[in-house]
Amino acid sequence: MFLKKIRAWDDVAKVYNSKRFRAGKGKLRNRRRIHKLGPLVVYDQDQGLRKAFRNIPGVECIDVMKLNLLRLAPGGHVGRFCIWTESAFKKLNDIYGTWTKPSTLKKGYNLPMHKMKTTDLARLINSDEIKAVTRKPRRKMMRHKIKPNPLRNLRVMLKLNPYTAVVKRNAILLEEKRKKEKEDLLAKKRGVREAKLPVEEDKLKKKRLEMKRKARAKAGAPKKAKKTGKKPPTKATGKKPAAKPAVKK
Repeated sequence: MFLKKIRAWDDVAKVYNSKRFRAGKGKLRNRRRIHKLGPLVVYDQDQGLRKAFRNIPGVECIDVMKLNLLRLAPGGHVGRFCIWTESAFKKLNDIYGTWTKPSTLKKGYNLPMHKMKTTDLARLINSDEIKAVTRKPRRKMMRHKIKPNPLRNLRVMLKLNPYTAVVKRNAILLEEKRKKEKEDLLAKKRGVREAKLPVEEDKLKKKRLEMKRKARAKAGAPKKAKKTGKKPPTKATGKKPAAKPAVKK
């Protein structure tokens, strides 16, 4: 009757309508039925209050000295319908204190205070008093330099040790030499002519081509007359040569 007078029976009817079987294996573990929660009654002195509400589904009773967050906000959802008795509501100031007085029942307990008195943070930051104390913003971007690995980066290794290029070149030449020696040894065992590396074969081919070009150039060029003290013979024109003048004695 009390819940109907204060028009709270709709919350109890919601509990009746929401009864159902639990989905999953919880119904095999003595948790078969589930329903929504109704109002929470907070009291200071029992005086038969718990017995009055004990048979109403969804309604729970709790002592004001033993307030539990799981009861006040079940499932982490704030806003449960709470019914307070007059004595319980008046006792809150003695338990938790006020903004001006500390708690009388809890030793050294005060209500949580705000860290900031003024919540307008933009006005505080842009105020002249704070700007006079703080430094200017740093506009320059400091970028992190990448430190390359010399064992992977040849350019960095040559800066640290220029002789690395000589060592690598000698290693390549030594590898080619050993490869040629191995091929020559295998060719000698098989009775084949000495093996030649592809690099040397290319060089030989180039030399042969150059020799052939030179030979062709020599064969196609006209023969030059040999230089002697005699004058070259004149062409016959059918005219007799002019007589020499006689010299008087």
